[in-house]
Amino acid sequence: MTGTATRYLYLVRHGEALPDESGLTAGGRQQAMLLGQRLRDIPFAAVHHGPLSRAEETARLIGDRLEHAPLQVSEVAGDYVPYVPQRGELPEESADFYLRFLSGATDEEREHGPALARRALDLFTGPVDGEEDRHELVVTHNFLVAWLVRDAMHAPKWRWLGLNHCNAALTVIRYPPGRPASVLIANDMRHLPAELRWTGFPSELHI
Repeated sequence: MTGTATRYLYLVRHGEALPDESGLTAGGRQQAMLLGQRLRDIPFAAVHHGPLSRAEETARLIGDRLEHAPLQVSEVAGDYVPYVPQRGELPEESADFYLRFLSGATDEEREHGPALARRALDLFTGPVDGEEDRHELVVTHNFLVAWLVRDAMHAPKWRWLGLNHCNAALTVIRYPPGRPASVLIANDMRHLPAELRWTGFPSELHI
């Protein structure tokens, strides 16, 4: 009978993007290379990345510093709204703010995004079959990192809102058999020098 083993899921928001989001800035490329250096000794079974150029470039630069870690493009690791709450789900004091934030989502995005988010939970979370622990890297966007952290914490579905991650920051979630998921590291930027930290955050939140 096949057993189950622990999954370690490494989540990364792409490096700092150009204003037109066609790729990475020079700083974003440096962020990705430094993160790849930090992760070089992790025995990744796979590196998943979204299809947009800023995620693809980040994954490639990280992957150049890893050994035997195949890159796999995945729509599920892309940039989308994972869940659109109804007003009654939200705290009264912040409902207007969040609903304004989400008001630009099209009907197609409101349907397609949650479908991808459900697939992300199926593909990327939970223990794995077999006897050996598995390490997987997902190079993606802020919304999906927030969605998966929210799920690991068993928080309400709307709570992906308000979870923000910096460019090339690292988050790690552990999924052991028979126990709840654990968020081991969140928004960690120790691999980046001070001048490359906090990109992707509003300036008033830089610390």
